[in-house]
Amino acid sequence: MERRALLTLSYAFLLLILGVLGAENYSRHDFPPQFVFGSGTSAYQVEGAANEDGRTPSIWDTFAHAVYAHGEDGDVACDGYHKYKEDVRLMVETGLDAYRFSISWSRLLPNGRGPVNPKGLQYYNNLINELISNGIQPHATLHNFDLPQVLEDEYGGWVNRDIIRDFTYYADVCFREFGDRVLYWTTINEPNVFAIGGYDKGNSPPQRCSLPFCAIDSGRGNSTYEPYFVVHHILLAHSSAARLYRRKYRDKQHGFVGISVYTYGIFPLTNTEKDRLASQRVRDFLIGWIIEPLLYGDYPISMKTNAGERIPTFTIRESEQVKGSYDFIGVIHYTNSNVTDNSDALENQLRDYSADMAAKIYWFNFFRLLRCMMTNRLYLIQYAVTPWGLRQELNNFKLLYGNPPIFIHENGQRTPSNSSLQDVSRVKYLHGYIGGVLDALRDGSNIKGYFAWSFLDLFELLDQYKSSYGLYYVDRNDPELKRYPKLSAKWYSQFLKGKNASIVEVIELEKDPSLVSVGHLFG
Repeated sequence: MERRALLTLSYAFLLLILGVLGAENYSRHDFPPQFVFGSGTSAYQVEGAANEDGRTPSIWDTFAHAVYAHGEDGDVACDGYHKYKEDVRLMVETGLDAYRFSISWSRLLPNGRGPVNPKGLQYYNNLINELISNGIQPHATLHNFDLPQVLEDEYGGWVNRDIIRDFTYYADVCFREFGDRVLYWTTINEPNVFAIGGYDKGNSPPQRCSLPFCAIDSGRGNSTYEPYFVVHHILLAHSSAARLYRRKYRDKQHGFVGISVYTYGIFPLTNTEKDRLASQRVRDFLIGWIIEPLLYGDYPISMKTNAGERIPTFTIRESEQVKGSYDFIGVIHYTNSNVTDNSDALENQLRDYSADMAAKIYWFNFFRLLRCMMTNRLYLIQYAVTPWGLRQELNNFKLLYGNPPIFIHENGQRTPSNSSLQDVSRVKYLHGYIGGVLDALRDGSNIKGYFAWSFLDLFELLDQYKSSYGLYYVDRNDPELKRYPKLSAKWYSQFLKGKNASIVEVIELEKDPSLVSVGHLFG
């Protein structure tokens, strides 16, 4: 473990020597010819039509209706269910190669298994066909925080091994119905965050947790065990679906199956051995938790040591099934952190995932938030433009995890909703991070594509409609939910169409009359 920590730290210093701000002036032509650029959304965040055409609730519906006021949910969202043709036209205008979306399990299979809903099937066929006919590559995710509520009610969803059978059935339906056109399949979106938020802290679907670890009032769940059970079942369900695809569909459809993982840049707070080892432990608990079973068929040693009997054990057969069950890894990345040792947490008799990690994490935005609190100004904190963190994590995948094929599945800037169409901070962020991806490619990382998050302003998991990540603004005061391009959409479009990407160009774009003409939208 010490060797791995020192290797990571040495690479961080190398980044400082080579220049950490990322490539400044570049164009799309600097990327490999087959490199894919796109953007993304997810079903509950964009589709709306929550109660139409046979769709049943998911755990995300239940969460939103329990926590937020009426209207601050995904019942309507961006109405992508009805406006998908308009949205695909915007993708064409932007110049996207690919679009990453998720399929609503409860829209396709209202009972979680059994008969397929013909209206749901028709919608996804229509969306996929529209993308294909316009030259846009579809990348589909099967599960994004939206397990059918009926399965949660029946047996507890992901805490129960029965989910492996039902997820494999659902995946089989998707491969069979859409796999002749969809080549890239992500089984589960960021299972690490899904397990921590939904089953340890309880602040995201399905809100399971136990005291004293809950961030909410909850009467169900067990924070000490359930996050580990959930990821265990996710890995078994993922590998079962991947095995099914390889056995039944790959020779005919020639597609790829992967899984995505949430990451952040991990840097020791101090140059001490304790903080270096704590940083490696955080990486094990956050990233190795998902990736090491896929590589080696087992969890990181630090996790097994600290969690003990609370972390499930793979049988020999399960280990062999999980090992190698991916064709690519999706990386989700927004910001960086500093880590310091907190080994005293291991002395607690009752522990959860965070205590087992035995580390404290400080986000790079912490001091900006502190200044905000000191001046009594309340606003949503934007991410710092620190692309060296993403570059380091991509190189860690190369150095520590065998350099797997990677898609950057999510990367984008968070801004307050309705702030301005001239989202200069988002342009600076995209410019910096795409440059960081280019640097990582030049380092030898096996990166296949980049998806900016998000294509439209969406319903966000924790912020509802208070924050936005979109390249396109959605006017929620307009009954038609009209879309407007932001400065970032225009910058991304120019980059995708081959223009040299320089931050200086923002000045020219800011004068675009189309941005000024809708300025009344923001008061």
